[in-house]
Amino acid sequence: MSTDANDGRASRSRGRPRLEIDRDAVANAVAELFAEGGIDAVSIAETAEKLAVSRATLYRAVPTKEELLGILFERSTRELTERTDAVLAASSEPSDQLVELIKLQAEAAIRMRSYMPVFFGGGGLPSDVFMRWRNWSRQFEKRWSVVVMACMDAGVLDKTDPVVATRLILGMIIWVSRWYRPSEKITGEEIADSAITLLRLRLPEVEA
Repeated sequence: MSTDANDGRASRSRGRPRLEIDRDAVANAVAELFAEGGIDAVSIAETAEKLAVSRATLYRAVPTKEELLGILFERSTRELTERTDAVLAASSEPSDQLVELIKLQAEAAIRMRSYMPVFFGGGGLPSDVFMRWRNWSRQFEKRWSVVVMACMDAGVLDKTDPVVATRLILGMIIWVSRWYRPSEKITGEEIADSAITLLRLRLPEVEA
């Protein structure tokens, strides 16, 4: 009897270990599903198929569609924050910072175009994910407004309300995610250059 019990324990211990789910891989899969069919295409079943794991395996780690969206949100905001902070750390010149922020945001609007409008609009998002996005976007906006205000103080931008100006600049670039079409072959750099020209930034002359 004791032998059978020991055999049972041995048998269970030889079972396959539970698979670890890579959250970045989940975020990639969810982003692909967004690109293919929008928020309605995102599900546990479809994400598991993208990851080549069983539904049960994914469900143990990520039990709801809402959590799938949360993983994509966390990865997207983390990456954008890190890249923004790197831009700000690379130069202390406000004009350089603003130019690089515009370039970064234009590229992000293209890369995140399939799901960025969902985050900003909130349609179909669970309330907790949307509130986390709202809280993050306020902090993100503050980073930009500090640079915009510094540009105004330095005479690079015309003086106006820096908060309103920041929201107008960000809104202009974020809207790229609505109208961008790869078939038009417009690059992120071209979009950024057009935005910089529209803002009439008085950039310092580069010596030959």
